Amino acid sequence: MAGLRVVLDTNVLVAALRSRRGASFRVVSEIGRDRFEFVLSVPLVLEYEQALIKTRPPGVNQMDIQAFLDYLCSEARLQEIFYLWRPCLDDPKDDLVLEAAVAGACQAIVTHNRRHFQGAARFGITVLSPAEFLARLGALS
Repeated sequence: MAGLRVVLDTNVLVAALRSRRGASFRVVSEIGRDRFEFVLSVPLVLEYEQALIKTRPPGVNQMDIQAFLDYLCSEARLQEIFYLWRPCLDDPKDDLVLEAAVAGACQAIVTHNRRHFQGAARFGITVLSPAEFLARLGALS
């Protein structure tokens, strides 16, 4: 698999589900095209599920969300977590993202809330916005 190994923050998936126009949707559209490796952990998938169900837009039902999550899981590298070193960040849900990134030896976290991941640098992880990530992929037009 070519490119960076990354974890996507929950807010990127929520934004992608809400609109097909933004960078988040384009990031999600790149999954499965072998341009980057997408890492997930079981706790992170459960967080994704909870957030997507809570914020689902009109016209998107729970079966759509389950199909979306199934697709993400089929394309991702599942990272087992053998240790817990939380809390590291201010929000425990952000710790789930960072924990998967560290355990999965990721180079980046893609998020709309860069300031939430200020502690990621000490693990050698770059924090990128969806647009910055797309630029690194060469996928901006």
